[in-house]
Amino acid sequence: MLHLLDLHFLNRANTIASFLLETEDGPYLFETGPYSTYSYLTSALKEKGYAPGDIRKVFLTHIHLDHAGAAWALAAEGATVYVHPQGYKHLQDPSKLMASATRIYGDEMDRLWGRMEAIPMENLQAVAHEQVFPTQEYLIKAWHTPGHAVHHIAWQVNDVLIAGDVAGVKIGQGPVVPPCPPPDIHIEFWQHSIELMRQLTLNTLFLTHYGAIEKAAIPAHLDALEAELLSWANWIKPYYDQQADPDWLTPKFQAFVQDALVKRGVDAADLELYENANPSWMSVAGLLRYWSKKG
Repeated sequence: MLHLLDLHFLNRANTIASFLLETEDGPYLFETGPYSTYSYLTSALKEKGYAPGDIRKVFLTHIHLDHAGAAWALAAEGATVYVHPQGYKHLQDPSKLMASATRIYGDEMDRLWGRMEAIPMENLQAVAHEQVFPTQEYLIKAWHTPGHAVHHIAWQVNDVLIAGDVAGVKIGQGPVVPPCPPPDIHIEFWQHSIELMRQLTLNTLFLTHYGAIEKAAIPAHLDALEAELLSWANWIKPYYDQQADPDWLTPKFQAFVQDALVKRGVDAADLELYENANPSWMSVAGLLRYWSKKG
């Protein structure tokens, strides 16, 4: 059985999820959340009858701290951590990852993410595109899905896809939005990944931010994600061409995103959750960098 675990990021529900799969080999975990929510993860596991040391395998969609920040703690308990080859080295030595995050978040690092420690090689395994991990009840399959990050994997568990960030952020009944932080945003790669997801036979699409999209709603969800991704990228493009000051541009983009969410019925409480799950100011840097690489 697959369980969604709410990690109560910043002490709020419905923002970051982890996913527990019970197998005959013991429990597996998809996503760990940041180390700042590790106590919530521990409590959620306890409610299901497990301790961190019971987790045999950890499958990460990518190495961003909101998805992988606590992986080292589970590795320290004996788990093997499965990660994209381009993310492997940053878990073995997270110094560059943490230095980059510290430049962005500064004094907020500990409150938001907590610490991250190195994972020994013997607890790490790089995962190939379409690599499978069969169990008696489940077939787990890795799909390399770049666009949000070059080191992104969507994990298929039978007819369920644990999609990380490549399937977007959707809070409650609100619309889907594309998380576009630097440095790896690539619109065309993301569109290819969306098309890959369209071709899969799925009953449920799980979003780390946040929850389940059921079978009937998956096509519309992916269409809306692609449309919003293009909308955001095209909104930024003229400002990139004008070499607009990012400090001036950022509040304009934040207002653009917030106004669109409000017009689609998102209330103040969920606006905060959207911003916690997907800080809109981050997407300015990510999309400007995308256009700069396009030339």
